[in-house]
Amino acid sequence: MARTAPVPASPPDVHPADLPRRRGLVVLLSVLAGAVIAALWSFEFVDGVIGDNVANTLLGRDAKETEIGGLIAGTVFAFVSGLAGTFTACNIAAFGAIAPMAGTKGGVRAGGIRATLRPLGWLALGMIVVSGVYGAVGALLGERLPQLSTATGAGLSPRLIQASIVFGVIGLAFVYLGLAALRVVPDPFARLSRRLPHARLVVLGALIGGFLVGRPFPLFRKLFEYAAQTHNPFYGGAVFILQSIGNITLVALLFLVLIHATGGRFTRWMTATPSRVTTITAVAFLVVGAFTFLYWDLRLPARFGYGWFPTAPWQ
Repeated sequence: MARTAPVPASPPDVHPADLPRRRGLVVLLSVLAGAVIAALWSFEFVDGVIGDNVANTLLGRDAKETEIGGLIAGTVFAFVSGLAGTFTACNIAAFGAIAPMAGTKGGVRAGGIRATLRPLGWLALGMIVVSGVYGAVGALLGERLPQLSTATGAGLSPRLIQASIVFGVIGLAFVYLGLAALRVVPDPFARLSRRLPHARLVVLGALIGGFLVGRPFPLFRKLFEYAAQTHNPFYGGAVFILQSIGNITLVALLFLVLIHATGGRFTRWMTATPSRVTTITAVAFLVVGAFTFLYWDLRLPARFGYGWFPTAPWQ
């Protein structure tokens, strides 16, 4: 009697436990969410209603119409205008840092306030270096930078071209980090993180600091013009650092609330399954990255007749 060949055993499930099973769907839905936000975004409401009113309330006067009267007033204006610009299109991507910070050892572990502040400190380090250096350079170069150009025309102004380039690069960087979190593309920090565990947060902070390099927010432009008039690189660097700190103040407070004020529920939810931290981190990067790139490199040019991008009826 002929012997039948044994039926091969089913291959074991080799799917990594720390990755979502449907990575393609995660990427697709995240990018789609970023595109929807870019289409619905109203910069008139965010910049004018939210940003201006916050600045006016904190300063006690019309921030746009009042001249900055001296170095101390400029210092106060730097932080206030940074806080007022928290939810603008040139800063909203900073909220994408919450999930990566919560995913660090000090973030998700139920530890003391010092352990929770550690990822914030590394994030701030990268941000401060970039914003401080750019502030110093901006104070020296002044109107030679496209960001302070007064040129006008029918198309994109030099400052908007600079914004489009800078935020396009930053948006793509966020998208890449999201894909790397899902291991769709190589992780640029895979080897570096073994020697420098906080390198990822420092680079993320540098990207947030880079927001100032392209920011066209009117209150920031007002601060930039004043800093350039001083021709003092130390003052320029200082007020730009304060501007960046104002930009992430609410991000930092929200992070601290999620970690400590929820009684540990947020950390338990984040770590309930091995893949949850990875998925949330990837989604955060992909959504803010897609929004930033699509808003500044497709929707903005379309507003001036270069290409097309869908917008909401209230735009």
